[in-house]
Amino acid sequence: MAAWKRDFASGLIVLVPVMVTVYVVAWLYRAVRSVSPTDIVKPALLRGLDLSRANAQSAAQLISVLLTLLIFVVSVFAIGYLMRTTVGSAAESNLDAVANRLPGLRVVYNASKMAAETALGGADSLQTPVKLETWNGLRMTAFKTGKTTDDGRKVLFLPTAPNITTGFVVEVEPERIDDLDETVEDALTRILSAGFGENDRSSVSIHDVVGDESGVGDEPFDVEPDVDVDDGSSTD
Repeated sequence: MAAWKRDFASGLIVLVPVMVTVYVVAWLYRAVRSVSPTDIVKPALLRGLDLSRANAQSAAQLISVLLTLLIFVVSVFAIGYLMRTTVGSAAESNLDAVANRLPGLRVVYNASKMAAETALGGADSLQTPVKLETWNGLRMTAFKTGKTTDDGRKVLFLPTAPNITTGFVVEVEPERIDDLDETVEDALTRILSAGFGENDRSSVSIHDVVGDESGVGDEPFDVEPDVDVDDGSSTD
């Protein structure tokens, strides 16, 4: 009974990460395909490559997705380079002014822009996980935002686990914050795994999780050294 349970657990440990990764990639592919123009590549152009109608349609969709991603990446780099110039700064200011005149939408625009600047701005204060003692010795993982209130309190983001897209924005006195000697990746791994994951090891052996049926290695054993013993029987 224990053997098949161990084999089933071992199979899940291997297959679940693969299935989740494939699902995420497929979801992203469908999302990009839904916004990709269908007229970039005509399936009829691919029929000359000895492809069937279905294969030509699939190939055309794949090429459209790849071209859409390429255009997006090139556009991001081009706009980022433009922002380093005076023209780019003026265009950004005008865009902000127009967005702030739109009732309702300006809240979404400003919130998304602030979130993007905070996450991608490269501020060192953002990339700092800390420990916060909430009550009765209970500590929780939070992240510095780099903001400070008028009375000197630090503004922290306290995410929930395992869904880090929700949480609390708290204002805390600096002396109540304990800095951690770990990276953001380590802290996020702990939160996303609900406290079960550890990022200090690159991989986890299946035998470490489900155990070893043979029991070999559970107890240490001594190996006598390979030495020659002179029993006095040898003659010169």
